[in-house]
Amino acid sequence: MRARWLDALWLLAFGVASSAWCVSAAAQFGATFDEPLYVKAGLTSWRTGSNKLLMRAGTMPLPVDVQTLPVWVWENARGAEFDPLRDLHAVLPVCRAANLAFWWLLLVYAMRLGRAFGGAWGGRIAVALVACDPNLLGHAALATTDIALVALMLVLVYHFHYCYRPDAGWKRRVLVPGVLYGLAVLTKASALIFGPQAMLVLAAWNLAAAGVLTPPEGARVFGKLKHWWHATYQLRKDLVAIGFIGMVVVFGYCGCDWGTEPTFIKWADGLPEGRLKEVMTPISRELKIFTNAGEALWFQIRHNVRGHGTYLLGEWHTRATPIYFFVALSMKLPLGSVALCFGALVAHPRRLFLPAAAVALLLLAFTPNCRVQIGIRFVFPLMALAYISAAAAIGAAWNENARRAVPRWFVASCLCALAGTAAWVWPNGVSYFNQAWGGPNAGRELLHDSNYDWGHGLPELRRWNAEHNAGEPLCVWYFGTDPDVVQPPFVWSNLSWIPLKGPDDVPEQCRTKYVAVSAALFANNPAPTPPHKARLEWLRAREPVARTTHFNIFQLRE
Repeated sequence: MRARWLDALWLLAFGVASSAWCVSAAAQFGATFDEPLYVKAGLTSWRTGSNKLLMRAGTMPLPVDVQTLPVWVWENARGAEFDPLRDLHAVLPVCRAANLAFWWLLLVYAMRLGRAFGGAWGGRIAVALVACDPNLLGHAALATTDIALVALMLVLVYHFHYCYRPDAGWKRRVLVPGVLYGLAVLTKASALIFGPQAMLVLAAWNLAAAGVLTPPEGARVFGKLKHWWHATYQLRKDLVAIGFIGMVVVFGYCGCDWGTEPTFIKWADGLPEGRLKEVMTPISRELKIFTNAGEALWFQIRHNVRGHGTYLLGEWHTRATPIYFFVALSMKLPLGSVALCFGALVAHPRRLFLPAAAVALLLLAFTPNCRVQIGIRFVFPLMALAYISAAAAIGAAWNENARRAVPRWFVASCLCALAGTAAWVWPNGVSYFNQAWGGPNAGRELLHDSNYDWGHGLPELRRWNAEHNAGEPLCVWYFGTDPDVVQPPFVWSNLSWIPLKGPDDVPEQCRTKYVAVSAALFANNPAPTPPHKARLEWLRAREPVARTTHFNIFQLRE
C-alpha cells in the first residue's frame, strides 16, 4: 500500500509539473500549421454532426472532438458561436489545455507498462522519462493528434498484452482489443499500421511463453513451419476479427453525411463512352454513403504511398530518405534519455528482452517505409516504448538486487539532466535539438516542418517588432496558417506566388523597413514556383540583421 501511495505521488508530481510546462509554453507561441483547421473542423462537427472537413484532410476525429468539446460547451453557455478564425486566439488555449487529457492518459499507461515489466521503479522511471522529454512536452502543449496516438497505442499494448492468452475468452481475447484498436485508429490513421504490428508481436510473445509455438522434439524445418502454421490458426482468425471490430468502431464513430461525392461524380463523368460509364454515372449520383472514415484512411494511405520531399542535414531531397528517422532521432532525443537507455542496454541486455522492446524494434525497422518525413512526431509511439523498456530493465535489475545494475546515482543524474533540459528549452519543445548536434539554434539547418518551425512563431516575432522596430509595419513571408499574420503590424506578403518583376524585386514588393522570413521557407522545397526560387536566392545571398526562434529578419531600407 505504501508503494502504491508513492506511485500516486510520483505520478501526480510529474503530471502536474509537465502540465504546468505545457500550459505556460502554449501561451508563448501561435497556432501551428494544423491547429486552425482542427479547431474549425471540431466545432463544425459538434454543431452539425459532420466530420467532412476532417475526413477530407485525412484526419481522424477523436482528439479533435475532445479538444474542441470545452469550446462547444462554452459557446452554448454564452449563447453565441465562436468564429474559428477571428476568435482563434481565445479558443485555442482551451483546446490545447483539453489535450492534457491524453497527456495524463499517456503518463498513466507509461507507469503501468513500466511497472508491469520492471516493477515499481520501472514504472516510476518510465513516467519520468516520458514526462521530461522536450519533444513530447512540446506536442502535448498543442491541440494536435500526436500525443493522443501515443496514449491510445500504450493503452492497446498494455491491455492486449494481458488480454491475449490462449485460454482467454472471446470477449477478453478479441472484443476488448478490437475496441481499443478502433480507438487508436480514431486518434491517427497511422495506428492502422502500428496497431497490427504491436498486436502481432505481443500475441506471438504470449503464445511462445505459453508453449503453443514450441514444435515437437526432433521436428525438421518443414515440420516446424507446419507446426507454427497450425499453432497460429486461432491467432490469424482473432486478428481478422479484431481488425473488423476496430473498423466498425471507426466507421461508426466517424458517421456519415449521407451525401454524394463530387470527385466520384467527376470521375464517372470522365469515363470513356461505353457500358462502364452507363453503369457508373447513375451510381455516382445515387450512392449516398459519403462522408465516411474510409475517405480519411484512404487519403493517408495514398499520402504515404506517394510521399514527398524532405529536408535533412541542410539539403532538400525530392524523395523520402530511408535513414531519415534514424538520423532525426539522434538529433532530437535528449542526451539524458540516450545515456539512460544506453546504460540499460550495456548493463541489462537480457532484461531488455521484453514485449515492449520487441514492439519498439519492429516499429523502428518499419520507419524506412514511412515516406511522409516531416517530423519525429510520427514515431512518438516508438520513443515511448523505448523509454518504457529501458526503465523496465533498470527497475527489474533493482528488484532482483542484481550485481550488475545501472547505479541509482547514474539514473538520478540522467533524470535530473533530462528535467533540466526540459526547463532550459521551455517553451520551445517542438524545436528542441540536443547539444550533440548543436542545440536548438542549429535546428533550422538540420530538419524542417514540425521538427522546428511549424508556423507557430508569430507572437515572438511581434515582440521583436515592438522592441526593435517601434511597432511599425513589418512585412512577413510566412509558412503557416495562423490568422494572426494578417493583423497589424504584420503585412503578409506571399512572395511565393506574387508575379516576379525581377531577380531583386523583394524591396519593391515589401515596402517596410524589414522583411521577416520564416525558417521553414529556407528548409522546405526551395523551388515550388519560379518567384519563390528567385526571391529565396536573393535573400540567401544576404545576412539577416536579426533572428527570432522561427524567423530570419532582413533589412530592406534605412
